[in-house]
Parts: sequence; C-alpha cells; structure tokens
Amino acid sequence: MSSPISPSAACPEYELWRRGYGVIQHTETTCDHVQVLASRLVAAGLQPDTATVYRKLADLDRLTSAGMWLVVHMTYANRVDSSGAPLSARDFKSNPEGHTGGTLNMIPAYAAYLALNNLTGETRSWLMGQGHCVAAIDALNVLTGNLLPEQHERYTGTGGLSRMVADFYSYQQKPDGTMAAPLGSHVNPYTAGGIIEGGYLGFAELQYAHMPLPGESLVAFLSDGAAEEQRGSDWIPRWWRAKDCGLVTPVMIANGRRIDQRTELGTREGLERFEAHLAARGFDPFRFDGRDPAAFVCALSEMEQSLQYRAGQALEGKLDYPVRIPYGIAETIKGFGFYGAGLNPAHNLPLPGNPRMDVRARELFREHAARLWVAPDELADSVLRLKEHKHQGRPLERDHPLAKRNPPDLVMPTIASRHDQVSPMLAVDSFFRALVKQNPDLRARVGNPDELASNRLTGVLEDLKHRVNDPENSSESVHGKIITVLNEEAVVSACLANKAGINLVASYEAFCVKMLGAIRQELIFARHQKAVDRPARWLGLPVIATSHTWENGKNEQSHQDTTFCESLLGEMGDVSRVIFPADYNSTLAVLPSVFNGRGKISCMVIPKRERPFVFDAREAETLARHGALVVDEDTSGGEPILMIANGAYQLSEAIRACDRLRETGTSFRLVYVQEPGRFREPRDTLEAESCMSEIERERLFPNRLHRRVALTHMRPEVFRGHLHPLFPDPGHSRVLGYINRGGTLNEAGMLFANRCSWGHTLAACASVLNKPPGEWLSSAELAAVEGRGDPVLITRGLS
Repeated sequence: MSSPISPSAACPEYELWRRGYGVIQHTETTCDHVQVLASRLVAAGLQPDTATVYRKLADLDRLTSAGMWLVVHMTYANRVDSSGAPLSARDFKSNPEGHTGGTLNMIPAYAAYLALNNLTGETRSWLMGQGHCVAAIDALNVLTGNLLPEQHERYTGTGGLSRMVADFYSYQQKPDGTMAAPLGSHVNPYTAGGIIEGGYLGFAELQYAHMPLPGESLVAFLSDGAAEEQRGSDWIPRWWRAKDCGLVTPVMIANGRRIDQRTELGTREGLERFEAHLAARGFDPFRFDGRDPAAFVCALSEMEQSLQYRAGQALEGKLDYPVRIPYGIAETIKGFGFYGAGLNPAHNLPLPGNPRMDVRARELFREHAARLWVAPDELADSVLRLKEHKHQGRPLERDHPLAKRNPPDLVMPTIASRHDQVSPMLAVDSFFRALVKQNPDLRARVGNPDELASNRLTGVLEDLKHRVNDPENSSESVHGKIITVLNEEAVVSACLANKAGINLVASYEAFCVKMLGAIRQELIFARHQKAVDRPARWLGLPVIATSHTWENGKNEQSHQDTTFCESLLGEMGDVSRVIFPADYNSTLAVLPSVFNGRGKISCMVIPKRERPFVFDAREAETLARHGALVVDEDTSGGEPILMIANGAYQLSEAIRACDRLRETGTSFRLVYVQEPGRFREPRDTLEAESCMSEIERERLFPNRLHRRVALTHMRPEVFRGHLHPLFPDPGHSRVLGYINRGGTLNEAGMLFANRCSWGHTLAACASVLNKPPGEWLSSAELAAVEGRGDPVLITRGLS
C-alpha cells in the first residue's frame, strides 16, 4: 500500500468530502486511500487537480444518499416528495415488498462504479450476482439518466420517480399477461447494462473471469451468501490468463446475513477463514469499508491497477500462472443506512410494521428517510459533475462492452459427409476444430467436466488442450482453451460467459442435469431480451449430452437419466433447441444452424458409439431444415400405421420393426423426429416462429394416419405431452421410451428393460391396430416381449 499524501492544508473540496454526508462517514484509512487515488489520477492526466477529485467524491456521497432514499421509497411508498416533506399514511403501499437490506448495501457499490468510470474516463462493464438487489441499479440509473428507452419514457420528467416507486412490485399486467411496468424484482432486460438475472446465487462467481476480453475491464459485485452456494468460484485464478482475459475486479458485499440467519462470513472468525481460503487458492483478498462509496472507488481502482501490472508481467514472461487475483471484501451490515440495519428483517422489510397502517413504522420511515434526502438542486449539480460522458467521449454505462456483445458472423467450414458406420461425435470433433481454425479472432472455450477423449472429441483435445497452470503432457497447456474440472456448473459457466466467442460443452447426459440451473438462467434472460426487441447477439451454444442413457447401461442407473433434454424441451423453443441427430451426417448437417443461432442454446443428444449410416447429405440437410423426415414408407397394404422415432437407437429399432411390417405386407410410414420442439403447439407468437405450421405437420404426419406408435429417447409421457398435436387420437396411439428402468446392462438390455425394442414396438403396433401381435412375432418372441420368455430372442443383434 502506498504511503498517504497529505492534502493541501487549505483545500475546501477535501474538507467538504471529509465531513461526509448524512449516514455516510469516512474512516482515516479511507481518507489515506483517497489522497493516494487523487494524486494518482492527476499524475495520470485523468483529472485536472486533486480538488476536482475531492469535489466529485463529495458528489458521490450525495448520489449514494439519494439512491438509498429512493430505494426505501421503492419498498414502502407509492410516491416520493422530492422536497423532503413527510409522506402521509395514504402515500404508502398496502403491501410493501423489496429485498431492501441487500439493495441498500449495493447502492454505495454501484454508485462507486459509476464514479470511478467518470474519474478515469473509461466505461467498465459490471455484473451483479445478487440480482434481487436490482432496485439499487434501477434507482441510480434513473437518478443519473443511464436508462434504456422504456424506463426513460416512464420514469423521467414530472412525476417519473413517483411512477417508479409505485411500479415497484405493483404486479400490474398487460392484456397478454406480461408485466406492465419496465421494472422487476431482479435484473432484467429493462435494467440498463444488466447482463445476468442473478436470480440463482453462485453463477456470477463462476462466470466473471471468462467474460471480458483483453483490453476490457469488469467489476463483479458478488454475494457472501453465494460463497456458501458455489465453491467453484475458488478456481478463478486457475482460469484467468492475460492473453485472452480482460481485467476483473471481484468485490464481495459481506453484510453477514442470509434471509433469516447470519452467514459464517458474518463472524470475525468466519471472515478471517474465508480470507485465508481465498489466499490459498490464488486470490489476493483485502477488506475495506463497505458503507463508504469512496472506499469502493479506491478498492476498485487499486485492484484494477494491481491486476493490470501483474498481467503485464505475465505477458512479458516475468510472472508465472496462476496470477494472483485481487479480491475485495466490502465489510458492511445488511441494510446499512436505514432502520433495522444488521437485523434479520433488514433482508426484506426492515420496519416493524406497514407505514400505511402503523403509526410507529410511519414515523420511523420519516425519520430515517430524512437522513438520506438530498436537495434536488444539489443532487442535480452532483449528477452533472459525475456524468460527463460526451465530454469524455465514452458510452453510457448501459452500453458497456459486455452489454453490447455482437460477435461477427462465423465463417463456416465445409466437412465431407460419410457413408459408413461411424460415431456421430466425430462430426462434432471435425466441425468444431475447423470452425475454430477458420475464425481465429473469436475466443474459443470448451466446457469439459471429464473424459473429452472418451466422448470422441480427441481432435478438439489435440488442438485446444486442457488449460492448466503446470502442463504434464501434450494435451495440456497454460493457454489451453478447454476448461476441465469435475464441476458441471463451472464448465458450462465458462462457456455461457464467453459471449464474445465460440463455445462447446460436452458431458455425460446424466451429469448434464447439474448444468440446468445455469442454463435455464441464461435462457430466461435471452428470452426476455427477445421479448423487448433487444435480442441477445451471442453465438449459439451447443451443450452436447453424449455417453447418453441408452449407451450407459454398463454404469448403473445413476448414468441413465433423460432429464436434461426433457427439461430443456420445456423451455421456449425459439431460444432452447433440443436436437437428436441419429448418425454422422445428420449431426454434421445441423451444426451450422446451431452455431449461427444467436441467443440460443442447443441441447444435442448425440451417441458416441458407432452408428449405422442412415441419411445421405441431402437427407441430412432436409432433416436439419425441417426437424423431421420420412425415412421409409410402404403403402401397399391398406391404411398405414404411422411410426415415429426420436433418438438414434430408437430409430434403429423402428427400422427393424418396419422390416417385419413390410415382410407381412403391413403398410407403414416411418418419420424420424430430430428436433421435437418444432412440432409442439406454440405457446406464444415468439415460439411460433420456430414451430412448424399445421400444413407442414400434415405433410409429415397426415391426419388420415390416426394409428400411431412412437419410440423416443425421452420418457414417453414427456414426448407425448409436448408433442400432443402428433397424437390426435390418444386411444389409437402408443409412445415407448425411457421408463426409469436400468442397471448394469448393454444397449440392447436397456432397450429391452424399458420396453423399447423392435419387439415391443411391434406389440404396440398390434395394440393400436387391434391385431394379434403374433402376426409379426413368433410365439417365443412374443413370450419374451410379454416377460415370459428369454430376452435374448429380442436383444440378439439389437441396435
């Protein structure tokens, strides 16, 4: 730490700031740091003199106090009185709501971020893990005019602040059921500069190091509760590289409270243990006064300067990885600045009652809000000095680099189709290797929980390599692009964060379930952005579920789980694709649309074992374009039965069943459904854009064919439910799929155990046709299907 520099003995600006403002006071330690900061800014030519710096820090105190004043009104009031006059009983809400305590703690943090940008003339990016504190962001954005169009139109001008506090938790809806107010309980697409909802604590901690590019800087506001939620954040120094990562300044708001209990970090011993824990894992932690916005400014500046220096040393080869990452711990109490600070009720509603009906609560509100009030003219002058965006030639914070991600269009590789039996994962391997080589300016990330080679991505491993600090073999490199760790949330977060580049995630299907929380948060935010006509522009992300349920019989039922694809099928189909390529060519053909699908995540369920050639290049292209394809048809024997297959192994069983039907002169049509979500009944107009029309569905699935049998990779209830338009006559349709049966079995055994074999398929056909299954099955085969005979008669040569 640099030694303090004494300010001029007669510097009124310093004394103005030094006195503090309202509830904001400055410790001697912070004063020392501020003097160093002011001198540094002047020496760097960023500010004309130290007096200007002190004046702006005094302005920061006023902005912070006004932000806290507005936040408590958002929780409790229906209107504000900018003159500071006390509110009457009817001015308060009937049902107050708000995450008030954490929001109050975020006000000095975000205000300091805004001030630091002004002091240095640079618009940094920001990220907030505790999304329920969004009122802090919205309040300060409104006070400083840093707004997106919807909030600008509604919350600026006469009565704007009163409309804002009334809108907060108003629950009002438009006729279509959507929210009427451009304001939410968490970070949302109306939040200027917001990039993550933060509704699920822990994911910001996993993502922030992978977000900024070199030359960019990110301030990450983190929660002490999230330190308990997600320990994978401990590995940030393991992944950060000056060569392909921008500067990161993580700050934990350590207020010591969960919703109804003190955190371990709320104790002195717990905080000391946490500091030691961080230091042992490559961080450089330090504590500062989280109640003082100036302390935040100093901490952020010093952290950034420190990492910038270390980055330069690493690039010159003078410093080995891992580089120590500065980590600020802002010590405060929950709800600082208002009544009830530090107590459990501070999390939500700190007052002991509702001010609308409770006289004591009303008086407490008036008393404590008065301490935060700033005269409008004084506040306006402070805000004016803290903005200066046009003068400095920099964008508003709403337009920070991470909020405006829009990578260039991809140059797509040309990979030859194949006509032999081969693993479909080899198509992914070849395509992604070529894609990375043809787009060298886009940062590549591969998320790998384990066994990349086992999942047939050996070429990707050879080219991109595991990122490690101390390479042990040729598949590892200090600057590797593959993030490998046995933590599914951490590896998927590395790719979700890399919105400036190209990404690929591959995992065992059963373990993809651990990624669902992170993926769903991303899908929700992308969908909301699209709904307000500001769609996300990051490149499509494939999350490949391989070593999947039907191939993983050898590993017991823990490895046999179709939940992942089923869950993502439940999300909105225009941002969440679920795709089941059946062979090499169908995999290859769909990959360009997956990577070109901006703002979309695609779950791709792909076999890793060799699968027979089914689709030639033209058929695969058609399948990729329409999501389904007629594979085989025989109409020579009366009304055909409609066979629907979904999944590689299910297609093989359906083909074998159709061969028996053909042998006996039974008509059929076999359709392969590669992308089931496109054949659902759309749930709104946005999803309808990704769904097939009734005319297109009729072309593939004619209504005249009302007797239907489907085989699906998923649980049959899920497939039937989402695709109910394909089963107009439930009494004459059957769906076969995963019925939660498994164990230590091979592929054929899995199919048999779940009644999905070709034999079970023929029995289902007999049921919908009201025919005896003996027309297609021998007595011994029928006995096996009915559980009375030897399964080997069905499983022999299966798959």
